[in-house]
Parts: sequence; C-alpha cells; structure tokens
Amino acid sequence: MLDFSLVKEYIPFLLKASVLTVEISILSIILGLFLGIVIVVMKLSKFKPISLFASFYIWSLRGTPLLVQLFLVYFGLPQIGIELQPFTASVLALGINAGAYIAEILRGGILSIPKGQMEAAQSLGLSYPTIMRRIIFPQALRVSIPAIGNESITLLKDSSLASLVTVSELMMTSQRFAATNYAFIEFYITAALLYLIMTTILSFFLRKVEFKLSISEH
Repeated sequence: MLDFSLVKEYIPFLLKASVLTVEISILSIILGLFLGIVIVVMKLSKFKPISLFASFYIWSLRGTPLLVQLFLVYFGLPQIGIELQPFTASVLALGINAGAYIAEILRGGILSIPKGQMEAAQSLGLSYPTIMRRIIFPQALRVSIPAIGNESITLLKDSSLASLVTVSELMMTSQRFAATNYAFIEFYITAALLYLIMTTILSFFLRKVEFKLSISEH
C-alpha cells in the first residue's frame, strides 16, 4: 500500500535538492551557450584546421553518451592530475555536451538566413565579423530560441545524472530517502512531479521569450 505521508517530512530537503538541480542546469546551459557560440564560429571558419576541430567536437560529443562524458570528467581527469568537485564536474560535463548541440542549432539558424543579406552588407563595405555580429547572428539566435529551449529542458532532466558522481541534487536525495524508508515508489513519484514542475516552469518562461521575440520581429 502506498503511503505518501512518509514523504511529507522530507519535502524541505527535496526542495533544497531541487534548487541545486536548477543551479546545475542554469550554469550548464550558460556554459553550453558560450561553447555553442564559439564552436559554431569555428565551424563556419574558412581556416580548415579550426573548422575540422569544431566538426570533431560536435561529432564526438553528440555521438557518445552523456554518462560516459560525465565519468571521463569526474573519474578520468584525476588520472592526469586534474581533480574537480562533483558539482563542478557535473556542470562542466553537461555544459560541454550541450555546447555541441547548441552549436548545431545555431549553425542551422545561421544557414537559414538568406544569403542576400550577407551580400548586401558586404556591398556596403561591412567586415565579415561585423556582419555576423550585428546582422546575421541576432536573427539566427531568434530563429534558434525554440530549439535551444528544448535543449535547456533536456539538460534540466539530464542533470539527474549528477547523482552518479555524488552530487546531492534531486535524484540522489530522493534515492537516499527512498532507500532509508523503503518507499521507492512514493519518493520517485515525488521526484518525478518536482522535475515536471521545473520543466513546466521553464517551458512557460521560454514561451514568453519566444512570444516577445516574435513581437519585436514584427
């Protein structure tokens, strides 16, 4: 028989763990956005070695499991003398992984901009970096917002993997209390509901951003 009354006294701890989950997700998406912008610029570079490096980054990160990447960062780096705290390692692994996906999202956004805009700007004597920064990239970012939003939601859910490197986020906290009270269904359902609440709030915020951008575009 299910007894959710067992969960009540642990709600403050689960909420605190949810805050940590949000912190990991926000920092990871910020890192992912930064890396995504850098990688897409490298990908579009006419200098072949830089373009090839960006292609390799995207190919390798998208083609391997996030869990393997997380373990490489947390358990692998100490082997070469680089030791990271579990929280830092989680943010780094999630951010590096997100960077590959965001780079491809942004590349698609950039390629969706009509080439005539680039040609018109060049005819006015504007340099390539200026054209990208002031004309092409702002439009590409606007087009890419929905896909970046989806990646952010995925990242929030994937943050549960941080529990495997001892980060006391929502999943690990739920698992610990579930094992202590032998109430696995109750605590896991509660954790699922908290994740659902967080992703719903994030989705609502992203829809607001999309709406404002669509208004400003018109």
